[in-house]
Amino acid sequence: MACLALAAAGCGRSGHGSTGGRTSNPTAPQRLTGQHGCPRLPDFDCATLTVPLDHAGQAGGTLRLAVAAQRTASAPRGVLLFLTGGPGQPGVALIRKVHARLAAALAGYRLVMFDQRGTGADALDCPALQRAAGSSDLVVVPRGVVAACGRSVGARRRYFTTPETVADIDALRVALGAKRLTLDGVSYGTFVAERYALAYPQRVARLVLDSVVPQTGVDPLYLASIQATAGVLRGACAAQRCRTDPASDLAAVIHAGENGPRLQNAIVADSIADPSFPHLADALSAARRGDPVKLNVLLTAAERAEAAPAPELSQALHESTLCPDLAPPWNPASPAAARAAALTTAAARLPASAFFPFDRATAIGNGIAAGCLEWPPTTPPDTAMGDPRGMLPAVPILLFAGGRDLSTPLAWARAEAAYARGARLVVVPSAGHSVQLRPANVAARAQLARFLSGSA
Repeated sequence: MACLALAAAGCGRSGHGSTGGRTSNPTAPQRLTGQHGCPRLPDFDCATLTVPLDHAGQAGGTLRLAVAAQRTASAPRGVLLFLTGGPGQPGVALIRKVHARLAAALAGYRLVMFDQRGTGADALDCPALQRAAGSSDLVVVPRGVVAACGRSVGARRRYFTTPETVADIDALRVALGAKRLTLDGVSYGTFVAERYALAYPQRVARLVLDSVVPQTGVDPLYLASIQATAGVLRGACAAQRCRTDPASDLAAVIHAGENGPRLQNAIVADSIADPSFPHLADALSAARRGDPVKLNVLLTAAERAEAAPAPELSQALHESTLCPDLAPPWNPASPAAARAAALTTAAARLPASAFFPFDRATAIGNGIAAGCLEWPPTTPPDTAMGDPRGMLPAVPILLFAGGRDLSTPLAWARAEAAYARGARLVVVPSAGHSVQLRPANVAARAQLARFLSGSA
C-alpha cells in the first residue's frame, strides 16, 4: 500500500524448505548489463537485469528491470535489498530518499534497489484507471474501468504477481554475486520479503519488515483495518485533547448516509500522510450535527493528494498483483459473480458490531474488493507451489509497526511475528505507515542501526 499487498490461492505459493525453494529458469540471463553511473546519484551505479516473463519457461518473453546498486569498496555486512510497496511503487527513483534517511543505519552494507516488474519507467499503465485511482489502495473507481484495464494488460497479467517477483529477486542476487541478502521491506515490500524468505530460506541473512503485510495475505473485507479504526481515532483525538468521540461520530455519519468507502479511503490515507488526523475529529463532529462542509473539504483534499502517474505507482500493476494475491474467500480464476457471492457470504457471517465504526456495506464495497471483483478471471502462474504459510527462517528479524497505521494495521505485524522465531516487534504508538523512513522516527532508525550491526 502505497500501501498494501496480499495472498491466497495464487499469490506467492512459493513453498519453503531446506533446499532453498524454487529455481529460476536456467536460461534466464542472471547478470547486470548496461552499467553506468546513476544520474544525480554519485555513489550508485545503474544497470539492467533481464528476467523471463515466466520463470517456469512456459510463456515466452523477457522483462528489463532497472537496478541501482551502491558503489562501495567494502561491504563487510553484504547486500541489503530495500523493497518498496504498493504493489506498484518503483525502487530506483526512491533510492535517493532511502539512502538519505537510512545511510547511518546501513553502515557496512551495499544498498541495492530495483524496479519490481511492471513498475518504474516501464510501468504497466492503464490511463483511465490511473487517473481514477492515483496512488490509492481503497478508492472506488467508476464501474468498468478496472475490467477494461485487465483486458488491456491481457493474458500476461498472470505473470505480474508476487511469485514471479520473488524469482526476479533471486536472479538479482545471482547477478550481484551475493550468497545471501538482507531484505528490508516496507508495506507490500514486507510481503515480498516474507515470500522470498519462505522460498529461499538459505539465501536470507536478516529481515526488516516495516508496516507489515502478513504472509498469509489480507482479507478483501479489510477487516483488521476497520476494527483498528475506532481505537486509532480515539487515541489521536485524546492526544489533541478534543472533546468528541470520533469513532461514534464516524459511525453516525455513515448511518446517516455518508459514503463509507470514500470515508475509509480518506482516513486510511491520513494514517499514511499525517497520523495525527489533525482536522478529522472536528469535521466528523460537525457532519454529525448536520454540517458536512468541513468533512467534504477533507474528503476532496485526500482524493486530490492521491493523484499520481503510473511511474510513481502503477495501478495496472497494483491490480495485476493484488487481485490474484488476495486471501480467501475467493479464487482469482473464478467468475466475478462467484467472487461477489463469496464476499457477501463472508461478510454476512459476521455481526454488525464487527464492522464498527464502519458498516457491512463499507467492508463489501471498499476499493480493494470492488476493483478485484471486476478484474478478469486470472489463473495463477503454473510455477506457484505449496501452501505459503510457514515459519520464517531462523535469522534475525525486526518488525516495525506504527500504532496509528490503518493501511497496514498493527494486528498484521503481530500476526506475522508469530511466524518469526525470536523476532523483535517495535511499535511506535504515534506513528503511521512506513516507520523507519519518517523524519520524526529517529529512535526507530537507531534501533534499525543496532539490529543491522548485530548489536541488538
